[in-house]
Amino acid sequence: MFEALGLDDRLLSGIRDLGWSETRPIQSGVIPLAMTGADVIACAETGTGKTAAFLVPILQRFLRAPVYKPGTKVLVLAPTRELAVQIEDQVQGLTYHTTISSIAVYGGVPMDPQERALRAGVDIVVATPGRLMDHMRHETTNLTGIEVLVLDEADRMLDMGFWPDVERIMASLPSERQTLLFSATIPAEVLTLAREFLHHPRHVQVGRRGGPAQTISHAVQTVAREKKVEWLARWLRQEAEGPVLIFCRTKIGADRVASRLSGMGIRVAVVHADRTQQQRMSAVEGFRSGTYPVLVATDVAARGLDIDGIAHVVNFEVPDTPEAYVHRVGRTGRAEATGRALTLVAPEEVRALRALEKAVGVQLQ
Repeated sequence: MFEALGLDDRLLSGIRDLGWSETRPIQSGVIPLAMTGADVIACAETGTGKTAAFLVPILQRFLRAPVYKPGTKVLVLAPTRELAVQIEDQVQGLTYHTTISSIAVYGGVPMDPQERALRAGVDIVVATPGRLMDHMRHETTNLTGIEVLVLDEADRMLDMGFWPDVERIMASLPSERQTLLFSATIPAEVLTLAREFLHHPRHVQVGRRGGPAQTISHAVQTVAREKKVEWLARWLRQEAEGPVLIFCRTKIGADRVASRLSGMGIRVAVVHADRTQQQRMSAVEGFRSGTYPVLVATDVAARGLDIDGIAHVVNFEVPDTPEAYVHRVGRTGRAEATGRALTLVAPEEVRALRALEKAVGVQLQ
């Protein structure tokens, strides 16, 4: 229960506004530790409530501070624009009854409004590493007062090639700070970074390390590569119930699948890195509202999409890595709801499927 954590009344009001009452396991494990000021490494399945696990203790810390210190005090790094926006949305909800200020800083939009907020010393900055580095090069941000750093989806930032930027950003921050690291998997590179930049971190593990949520069922459909779209269209019309998120390996592939499905009369939107920020936001909101019951995406959305009620995740091809599979299927079965993951497998992909099955530790059939 959030009520039992001794939280500030203003923060509790924001929590109630969001409809939260019971804490989830990752929140119960992390919040008390983080409230002591300890560094924390938290590993949990996707969709388990990690964002609140770091925001609640951070906000409690500053609401109970005896003296208000102007300037940016919290930096949250996230791998994608979508995730940065969604984290900042939760900040806005939780701080509605306070004077705490925040901004999401990401690419694909003009820098000027972000520059003004950063120069003004907004309290909390949620940023993608690349855009934050742009602002650091332009000297429009002052991070010398950072008291808390959050690395959200650290393994995904590693996968996406952001690690050099993350290391440069961390090296520019005060050494005396609290660091909270959250990840669905903990690769060796992440542990190396933790040993270098975290101070005697406490570890919180919820669920099976690196595996998908237990609320997800897994299925495989064997179908020739050239027949996949036709099979998928029939399945969407005849069997699928509820919102469907389809993952493709490439941007060109995602566009091709979405175009063919649309030509078959299926309402579908598409999200990938070559779409503008406005196009991506429009597609996600259309999917969220039900205007588009089907969303086709590349892995850019595997971490940045936080929508309750996604019924099915479809892998149009066998994912390249176990981590990709875990992150993709983690878009369903969230918040203890049930979800279904379906992988379309061409005959030439069977060997890759068996390797994936062994690595993930889930029987795919």
